[in-house]
Parts: sequence; structure tokens; C-alpha cells
Amino acid sequence: MRVYYLCVLLMIAPLSSFGAELTAEQQTAKTQGIVLYNQFKAISATPLLKIAADAGDHEAQYYLGEAIRKNNRYMTSEALSAYEASALQGDTYSMIRLAGDTNDLCVTMGNCPQGRKEPSEWRKLTLDSAGAEAVKGNAEAMYLMFRLTGDDKWLEKSAEKGYAFAQYYLGTGYRDGKGFFVLPSSRADTVERLMKASAEGGYPPGMMAYVEVLATKKDYETLRAWYEKAAESGYASAVFGYGSYLSKKPSELGFPYEPVKAYALISTLLELDGGGGLQKYAKEMLPEIAEKLTPEQIEQAKQISKEWKATHPPLSYFPDKL
Repeated sequence: MRVYYLCVLLMIAPLSSFGAELTAEQQTAKTQGIVLYNQFKAISATPLLKIAADAGDHEAQYYLGEAIRKNNRYMTSEALSAYEASALQGDTYSMIRLAGDTNDLCVTMGNCPQGRKEPSEWRKLTLDSAGAEAVKGNAEAMYLMFRLTGDDKWLEKSAEKGYAFAQYYLGTGYRDGKGFFVLPSSRADTVERLMKASAEGGYPPGMMAYVEVLATKKDYETLRAWYEKAAESGYASAVFGYGSYLSKKPSELGFPYEPVKAYALISTLLELDGGGGLQKYAKEMLPEIAEKLTPEQIEQAKQISKEWKATHPPLSYFPDKL
């Protein structure tokens, strides 16, 4: 059995670069399921993810495992099966989840079913797989090696290699006091460099972290540009902030006063009826903005909201995949 799993691992593409061929309907279900998951609607996401997962898509299987685990708040047998199906196709994220499943009763009792890999075995396979890719220069694999080993050098290498999430993650750590810097200005400069790189790499939370840096420097013109980019990426928190600033006269950050657009943007957040709390804030803010608008302007705002949804990425909280 050990040889069998090793052969499977050797045959799969590095870091899950391929998987099952999905039909158009299955791909749509997968995409919609991941969108709902990233909006903290794991319950609604589950049946959609299951469609693609049952078709053998390793990424859908991973997200299905995540959705089931989070809905139940523990590792169920169904979640475990989804992770295992995904991991056997080489999905590193699923392998990491299985490597960390040390609370499973059969692991504690030492009586897991024959052929079932224990967390320590998954950990070794994951280290071998991600390690091989990291040595080749794969920045995401370097980040995963950091998550597996806790060695900050892997995180630093991933950030240096240009992985936007690692740049954000490392910059956040430095911002919050991690690491040693001789001068406070050196820490600030390093945080700025990392957040700017993450923002330019297209990671929306990195964009907003860079906005915070620009605010401390009072570079409001650049700040406004990045705030708008973050909102246009679909980052729910940025959409709320951007819409809020457009509703104010004057805006402390120099945003133009555009209450119609503000109403349109804030109203897009009403679909976020899962977690995150933004729907509640949107419901509280919309009447305040509506007081400044005519009925015709509110209708105009509703049309702008529809157009925004049709021309921009879906709303997302961009949660850490792990």
C-alpha cells in the first residue's frame, strides 16, 4: 500500500496542475461554489462544490472538504473523504489538511482502517512534494513549505520570489512587531515594500494593507487609486469602504462626493447574507445615503449596481485558502 501511494504521488503533476475534465455545467457549479465559499456561505456552497467534486475535480474536493468541516466545526468522515480524494490527485492543500488531522479518533487509538494514511505519512508526502517544487523555484510551494515547517525562511523566499499572499503575510507579521530591525524606519520601509509588492501582484487584502501604509504617509492621491482598485477587484471590505467615502461630503481622504455611486456600491453588499457582518452595515448605511437622493437617483443607483455586478469580479472576503 505504501508503494502504491508513492507511485500515485510520482505520477501526479506538481502542485495539482491538472485534474478531472469538467463539463460546462460542472465547471459552472465549481466556480459558483467557490464564490459562495469565499463569501462565507459554506452551507450554500456545499451542493455546488459536490457536483464538481463527484466529477473528480481535486480543487472542488478540497473546497468541499473545507465547507463541510467548517459547517460542522470538526473533521467529519465526509470531509475527510473529500480531502483524501483530492490529496490522492496531488492537491497539496488537501494533503496539508490531512497532515494536520491529529485529532481523528482512529489516529489516537492507532486503529485506522487498512490503507488509510495517517497524518504523519501525509506530512512526509506533502513535504516531499512541496519541497521538490520549492527547490525548482515555485513561490507558492515555498509558502506551503513555510506552513508545513514554520520556518520563516521559506516565507521570506516565497515573498522574494513574488508570491503576493506571502508578501502580504510577511508584511503583516513585520507590521505587528515580528522580526528584528535596528531602526523603526527600516521596519516601516520593509512593510511598505512588501505591501506595495503584494498590491501590485494583484492580492486585494495586500492592496488595502498598502492603502494603510499610504495613509500614514498622507499620500492620499495614490491611496485613492489603490482603494478603488481593491474595490474593483471585488474585495467586499474595500467595496464598503470605497462606497462609504463616496457618500461623505467632504471626505477626509479626498474622495469625490458621489452619493449615487455610493448607494450603488453599498447595495451590492446586500447579497452577503452569510458571515462577515457587511450586510448588516450595508443595511444601516443605505437609508442614510438615500436621504440625500431623489427617487430618480435611487433608480439610477440600482441600475449602476447591476452594471457593476455584471462587469466586476464577484464579491469576496478573500479568506486564506488554508
